[in-house]
Amino acid sequence: LDIQVTILNVNDNSPVFTQTNLTAVVPEDTKVNAIVVPRGNLSASDADPDIIYYELTTVVTGTDGYFAIKGVNNPEIYLQKALDYEKFNLTTLVLYARDRPVGSLEVTNTATATINIYIEQADTKPPWFLPCTFINMDKSICISSRYTGTVNIYEISMKPLILEPGPIYAIDPDYLLNEKIVYSIVGGDPDKVFSVDADTGNLTMNKAATSLDSYLLQVMATQVNNIQKYSIASVEIKVVSKNNHPPYFKTRIYNGTVFAGLDPRSFVFQAGAPSTPLMITAEDDDFPNV
Repeated sequence: LDIQVTILNVNDNSPVFTQTNLTAVVPEDTKVNAIVVPRGNLSASDADPDIIYYELTTVVTGTDGYFAIKGVNNPEIYLQKALDYEKFNLTTLVLYARDRPVGSLEVTNTATATINIYIEQADTKPPWFLPCTFINMDKSICISSRYTGTVNIYEISMKPLILEPGPIYAIDPDYLLNEKIVYSIVGGDPDKVFSVDADTGNLTMNKAATSLDSYLLQVMATQVNNIQKYSIASVEIKVVSKNNHPPYFKTRIYNGTVFAGLDPRSFVFQAGAPSTPLMITAEDDDFPNV
């Protein structure tokens, strides 16, 4: 008697990942939709065999939405949203492989793989002149104030000019890269009265100013290794007459008279001249017409 026996396959094997722990380094300036972990590193196999269904989750709070898989049957991981190193530089993903679709009532076997993704800082920001004020919540844009200073007419200062709110100084906000920055004057000084030190940002004078007009210099800070990353700061230099004398009052003592019952903001009158308002005046020998 010949007996034919058919062996029925039972779902008794779990999917198996080739690697259960992976590490990927992703540059900060990676383009959206770019593949960051290829399919070959993530695919699972099943000895039964079955169709594998994948699902990707994010472990680290605040980093969800940046990475996704291409499809339920394609575990290839791609970048879904632009990265920002200042927001986070490490996240952990968990990839699930199931031999039945999510929600199936059949017995489902599951495997997991952990993917650690490190964000590598890229040269994405231009230099910042300091001090500066952040204009957005994530502190990715910083606006500097105008630098100001004064020089005397017909005089050449032999030292770097003193500026407010501080000396000309810029940094690379991609602080891990910390690219070298050089300075130059690109506008506002047609007569070449001023120079800026390329390395330090110190502002000095080449010759004396001959007019009381103000100079509004444009100083550029540029990264040495990437000239397309630059910023411009305004520097206002006021030319003034030399100030050798302090102001002085015309008299050391002023005497005035007030009357009881006057309304607020009423005049104080000169003592001995009740019809003449009391005036307190000062003069300065450096500014005879002021």
